[in-house]
Order: sequence, then C-alpha cells, then structure tokens
Amino acid sequence: MFPKLTVEENLRLGAYQEPDPAVVAERMARVQETFPRLKERRGQIAGTLSGGEQAMVSIGRGLMSAPRLLIVDEPSLGLAPLLVKENFNIIRRINEQGITVFLVEQNVRQTLAIADYGYVLSKGRVVAAGTPDVLGKTEEVHAAYFGAG
Repeated sequence: MFPKLTVEENLRLGAYQEPDPAVVAERMARVQETFPRLKERRGQIAGTLSGGEQAMVSIGRGLMSAPRLLIVDEPSLGLAPLLVKENFNIIRRINEQGITVFLVEQNVRQTLAIADYGYVLSKGRVVAAGTPDVLGKTEEVHAAYFGAG
C-alpha cells in the first residue's frame, strides 16, 4: 500500500496496465462491492486508515488487475479478531469467484478453515502438505501451532 496516496489512487494503481477506462471503472465497482468501506473512504489518505482497512486496500489493489492468482501475505497480522474473521471470509469469497489464492499465514485455524490444500514450512523446508483434514491431524502442525505433539 502507498500510504501517501488516497484509497482510490492505490486501487487504480492495481489496474495501471488496463487501457480501457470502462474496464477500470467496472473493476473499481467490483472491489468497492467486495469492500464497501473502501468506497466510503475512497478520498482518504491510505496511511490514515486502520490496519484492517489497509489490508483491504492491498487486497483490493491486487484485484484491480483481474488476476487468476492472488498472493496474500499475513492478512491477519496485527488485526482484531473480528477483522481477521471478516478478511478470511472475503478471501474465501474471492476464491469462490474462481481466483486462486495463495495465502501465507500463521493463523493456522482460520487458514485451514478456508484452504483447499496447504503446506507447512519449518526452517525453510516443507514438513507437511495436504488437505486441511490431513494437515489438521499431522504431528508437525499440532506441535508447531496447537501445542500438542
């Protein structure tokens, strides 16, 4: 996110390669439908937003390019539990729209609740991989994230 630009300017940067203003406007409307708060705050300087709203700007900017793959890094970092839940619901809905989401996250419970498949890394190595059901039952996941072994 670019903190000195407005919310709208940040979002428009995500569509910088799209030459058709009508397409950009349609994408902006879709992002603002996904994140109604961003529509309310479109003229606000992005650096003055809350952490949750800044996360929405970052995800929204990514969506402005009409991606087939969206990489989201730590969407729960530093957020209140209610905002974490909201962001994960939005990520799930984005995926349901046909966009592959590559989610890097330490909140294992929330991540497993929305993931189709996952990898667990430890010291730069994959120590477990599989569906959420499989990962939720592995010793590595329990030892590292749930305090059991």
